[in-house]
Order: sequence, then C-alpha cells, then structure tokens
Amino acid sequence: MTLPTPRPIEEIGPVSADRFNAEIRPACQPVVMRGLAADWPAVAEARKGGREAVDYLLSFGPARPVSGIMAPPEVGGRFFYNEGMTGLNFTKHQGELAAFLGELLSIADEPVSKAMAVQSEIIEEILPGFVEAHPMPLAPRVKPRIWLGNRIRVAPHYDLMENIAVCLAGRRRFTVFPPEQLPNLYPGPFELTPAGTPVSIVDPLAPDLDRYPRFTEAWEHAQQATLEPGDALYLPYAWWHGVEALEPVSILVNYWWNEAPEGNGSGYDALLHAMLSYRHLPADERRVWRMMYDHYIFSDGDPAAHLPAHAKGIMGPASPRLFDQMRQILRRIFTG
Repeated sequence: MTLPTPRPIEEIGPVSADRFNAEIRPACQPVVMRGLAADWPAVAEARKGGREAVDYLLSFGPARPVSGIMAPPEVGGRFFYNEGMTGLNFTKHQGELAAFLGELLSIADEPVSKAMAVQSEIIEEILPGFVEAHPMPLAPRVKPRIWLGNRIRVAPHYDLMENIAVCLAGRRRFTVFPPEQLPNLYPGPFELTPAGTPVSIVDPLAPDLDRYPRFTEAWEHAQQATLEPGDALYLPYAWWHGVEALEPVSILVNYWWNEAPEGNGSGYDALLHAMLSYRHLPADERRVWRMMYDHYIFSDGDPAAHLPAHAKGIMGPASPRLFDQMRQILRRIFTG
C-alpha cells in the first residue's frame, strides 16, 4: 500500500547561531535550513557533478583507511536485516577511501547496482584540512562526520543526540517522526541492528499494514523534506529519521552533540539495566517503580528540596564529583 506524502518539514533560509540557539533548538521540531552551507567549496564542486565532488574530497589526501558496507543489487539499496532476521543483508569491509570512491564512480551509470556506503567517519581523521575549509557556526565545537554512498536507504531510527545534517552532494530525502511514535514504528531488536540503535522494521516505501497496522498512526505524524546540496536539516534529540539517497554519488556531513552534563551516565545503558530490573516484575510492582522514576528522575524540580544540602547525597546537583560518587556505588553493587 502506498501512503500519502507526509507534510513538509518547516523550511527557513540560512540562520545565525544566535537565532538557532534561541528559537530553533528550544522548539524541539525539525527544521530545514535551505542554503545554510551554500558557500562551502565542496558544495560548489558537487553542483558540477559527482566526479567533481569526489575529486575535491580526494584533494585533501585521505589519511587512513575507512570502513564501508556493501549489499547486493537485489536489496534495492536498503540496508536492513536478512530475510530471517538472523543477520544483516550487507557485508562490512575496510579499505582506502580513494578505492571506495573510485568504485562508486565506476558503477554510477548502472541502472541497477550494488549498494555502497561509508558511514559516520570522523572527517578530521580521514580528510585533514576539510573541517577548516568548511566551518559550521551553528556547531563550532562539534567534530563533523561524513557519510558517502550511492542510492541507498537507511531504515527509520533515532540517535540520542541533536543533529545538523548537511547535504554536500546528491539529493537526500528525510522522513522524520517524533520520539513518541516509537510504539507505532515497530522497533527491531536491541542486540542486532543496522544502525546502532533499534530501527523500524516497517519499510516506509512498501509498508505491510496488515502486519504493522499502527504504522498508519506514525505516518500521520511524519514529516518529510528533500535536501539539495548546501541545504541542512536540524533534527532534535531522539527524533526518528529514515533517509533515502537519491543520486549515484551522495555525500552528507553531519554534526552530533548532546547537552548532557560532563560525566553523565549513558541513558541507553540505564534502559537496558532497567529492563533487567523491572520489565518482568508483576504489574503492581512495576507501577510502584514507575512512580519512583517519575518522582526522582522525570519530574521537574528538586525531589530533595526538603533536605539540607549536606544530606542530599546522590540527589544533589549535577557535578563531576557527584557522578564519580555514583559510579563508585554502582561498581560496588555490580562487583559484589
């Protein structure tokens, strides 16, 4: 079944860092920033063609090998699970960036080809000098990453980060969903995933609504945009996003960051431990723990406001010292 086109993601033009931090981020909604990186030299080369974009990247003299993934033509560019969900439908490789990009160009004119991608490489480690030539005032302290490939599809997934994704070469279509649509996106397993975090097992281009009927609810909340070279998309923390690269040479640069205090523990690790501790308790006991979590963790304000400062212990204000104390307690618990 083909679903209707989602509503468009809000669009604005280039934006200052002040406006980005004062208006866009606090709204916690995705925003397309058209032309944000229009003056990047790499974008100028990419507008000439895929080969020019590749040649420009290689002019920085790749400094180390990269990790890549490949899938056969029959997967239609969709990096996902195999038929039985016993593994993934792609293989992993390591090699020189120049060789990867050369192969990418060699199959660019094939109407049906294998899927190729290099994902999430830290740019300063593989393309020295690129970051300095392509500044990002909205995230000046973030180390950008690069994503390269051909006509590939990435299943909807979430990142526990805020994100600015800049389209450098080729067009990319983003379909995004708010975090609260998680149940309606039918997440896959934690242990085996193509994307680090669980992915939606529903194919947005061919959803099986008999098997996954709640996906229609998720789709009603979906938003969509196609980025051209030089455009950028801001994604708030934990928004789901599926990505389609629409050209035979597709390059994206992204900036991930998290505003958690220094030393803060991993929420993802805590979730897994919470599953161990609470998931299989009787319902009445789970309700008690939900109340405790709401009171001590998720409610606004200070749950220990009634205590003097010296008596708050682990309920005190965030600090590296507090986090270290809590880790010491947990180490004693886990090591007996």
